[in-house]
Amino acid sequence: MTQQGDSWWDKLYDESAPDTAPTVSGDTLDDHFDTATRATTGPPGGPPPDSVIPTDAKSPTRPAGPDPRAAAPVPKSTAPEPVPPTAPPTPVAPPVPTAPPTSTAAPVPPAPVPSVPPVPGRAPWEAAETGPRTFPAPPVEAPTVQVPVPPDPPEPEKGQEPEKDQEREQSPAAPDHAPTVQVAVPVPRPRTGFVGSRPPTYEPEPTALPVARPGELADVVADTVLDGARYGTCTLRAVSARGDSARFRGEPRRDALLTARFGHDEAALVLVAVAAGSRAAEDAHLAAADACRWIAEAVCRSHSRLSEDVRSGRRGDLKSGLHRLTDRTYGKLRARATERGLAPDEYTASLRCLLLPADPDCRTRVFFGVGGGGLFRLRDGAWQDIEPLLPERTAVTGAPVVGFGSPPAAPSAPSAPEATEDGDRLTMDLGITTAPGPLVEEPVPPPAEPFRFRASVARSGDTLLLASPGLAEPMRGEPDLARELADRWAGAEPPGLAAFLADTQLRVTGYADDRTGVAVWEA
Repeated sequence: MTQQGDSWWDKLYDESAPDTAPTVSGDTLDDHFDTATRATTGPPGGPPPDSVIPTDAKSPTRPAGPDPRAAAPVPKSTAPEPVPPTAPPTPVAPPVPTAPPTSTAAPVPPAPVPSVPPVPGRAPWEAAETGPRTFPAPPVEAPTVQVPVPPDPPEPEKGQEPEKDQEREQSPAAPDHAPTVQVAVPVPRPRTGFVGSRPPTYEPEPTALPVARPGELADVVADTVLDGARYGTCTLRAVSARGDSARFRGEPRRDALLTARFGHDEAALVLVAVAAGSRAAEDAHLAAADACRWIAEAVCRSHSRLSEDVRSGRRGDLKSGLHRLTDRTYGKLRARATERGLAPDEYTASLRCLLLPADPDCRTRVFFGVGGGGLFRLRDGAWQDIEPLLPERTAVTGAPVVGFGSPPAAPSAPSAPEATEDGDRLTMDLGITTAPGPLVEEPVPPPAEPFRFRASVARSGDTLLLASPGLAEPMRGEPDLARELADRWAGAEPPGLAAFLADTQLRVTGYADDRTGVAVWEA
């Protein structure tokens, strides 16, 4: 061939010459990528108007370099044109890789994943799914807890390195960066304590239960009874607890407590009855319960008249009426003792009661009863013993009667001798019958227990305490107990039931009897 022909041949089949095919085959990797892009992003006309195409997006499968299709020119015709003879071509340097041009077919970055992502369609080269399709479950929102986070330390200025304080990092507490956490601490439960120099010998909690008998289960008495109410301007707290001695020996509680309301609205009347049986009697707890029940029944039948007398201030009528009801109660106790084959003093109990009107305009508080115990009033931070005073039992008033209270006989003159020195008896019967002197075969019984009554008007801030003998004795004999209760009850708000129970169970050495207390706080 000629030199011109050789140049044409070299130019056509040189390895550095691009492809001169008239058309581009549709089976290349780039064509498959474009097909997949159109299937997932829409028609090839362009991206949607609201989408943003980054300029530096790169295909995950296409190499970073010029597109070979863009570098391959398409000839106008297939016939080769004659080329004038030139010098041998110099080797062409490989093209410098440049950034890929911005293409409309570049992949669009995926949008934020919704709660339930849609399932895209399959690409043309993907095989059809034959099994069940699994969809991702929607995300479950976990409960969050807002915790205060300490503020971040200030960032150091440019050019300055942050200084580390090793001693501060090793210190157990950093007040500047420690978060302030508020933790709800539970209120400590009230516990029974003691007053005095040393604690009592007995345990503070119940140990042994009383013995129960078949057919007498209705007579079983609980260890502790707690009650409370609020009417008008007064708040009531009442408790009756078994003493330490009875808890240790397994004996029943001999004190009885009964709270009841009679009537409605302002005419209602609240009765609180406290009875204490004798320690020596076996059935003392039954006698105390009977005394409370019977006085409550008597007051219930007459509550309308009693409520009217209290609100009207008729103290004379109240005293006589309540004295009569109390006598009837003790008459029933003596009758029950006879039924049981016991002596009257073996089936009896001391009885003390409070009458509280529900009318907020009436502050009259009525106390009545028979037997030992105590009535105290806390006013201005000091306790006052307002127990009604009674005369001594040896003080007897009234006219003398035969056999009791009669003046002693005056000494008589020496009588004449009945016989002479010689033994002769001087007999002379004038026929006058002399009356026999007073003869008492049995000792005179002690007078009956006197009736106690007191009606007083309460003031705002007063606290009235009605106590059985088991609580009244340490109140009078141990000043520390009275002082401690005054400090605890000096607040404006009365204690709750649990706190009141803990207050009344403050133990004192030497006082281990049952305790029953009724406190009334005035608003």
